[in-house]
Amino acid sequence: MGDTYLTTEELAERIKYDPRTIRDRLKDSVLLEGIHYIRPFGGRKILYLWEAIERDISKTSQQNSMMIPMASGGVCHG
Repeated sequence: MGDTYLTTEELAERIKYDPRTIRDRLKDSVLLEGIHYIRPFGGRKILYLWEAIERDISKTSQQNSMMIPMASGGVCHG
């Protein structure tokens, strides 16, 4: 089974984010090179790996369901 490679714009359509948000806020903080995206042939072009992103979106969603938000801005892991 092969990976699904997406451009920033295609990923933005799938996850309903602005492409600029993906480039400026998610890339290298949430989306990591070698796990969630690659630079084919060592170039500037970035291709996102849909299966890895989809897997980790689900993990984060499940982990957050066990957290209770606190007034101070933190969370209690219940």
